[in-house]
Amino acid sequence: MMIWSTPVHRTPAGPATAMHDEPSPHAVYQITRPHKRLLLLYVVRCLLAGPFFPIIFLPALFKYETLRYRFDGEGVAMSWGFLWRREIILTYARIQDIHLARGLFERWLGLATIHIQTASGSASAEMAIVGLAEFEDVRDYFYSRMRGAGFGDRDQSHGDGAADGAPGSEVVLELLTEIRDEIRSLRGRMKQGGA
Repeated sequence: MMIWSTPVHRTPAGPATAMHDEPSPHAVYQITRPHKRLLLLYVVRCLLAGPFFPIIFLPALFKYETLRYRFDGEGVAMSWGFLWRREIILTYARIQDIHLARGLFERWLGLATIHIQTASGSASAEMAIVGLAEFEDVRDYFYSRMRGAGFGDRDQSHGDGAADGAPGSEVVLELLTEIRDEIRSLRGRMKQGGA
């Protein structure tokens, strides 16, 4: 089955427009379980396996029954499992990229999966939040938080703090200038020694 993955690139500058309001953090914080239609998605996918349906469906059912999400002001947590409990916790500062994936059956059921990547060096997503019907609100919430922006803080500088006029930018510029001058000096000495 082909999955359509659409990375969304947004610039956090500017106020929210009337067409797409900024998601309420309280609405996102209330999401603790995947949508009920996720179980139907698992049934449809497992039916495609034919006679292996029970073998493939039981782990999917266990994951659905135990899957829990926790969104708060610091980050997102996901846990699942009966015998072997697994938990992933990510802070918003660690999030590097967000991808929204909606396969054919997911689009049919109005669901999506949000893949969250960090700077861990892994090619796969660090966390995949499955079975969300409110996926656009959650995605927009992540984008508003992953770069350190808070709700109502639209006038703050977004990024790494090295913007023009930011405290410490003069020190960084001075340090980079010293490094450049030292490299030029070393190159000059190497040319004189080699000639």
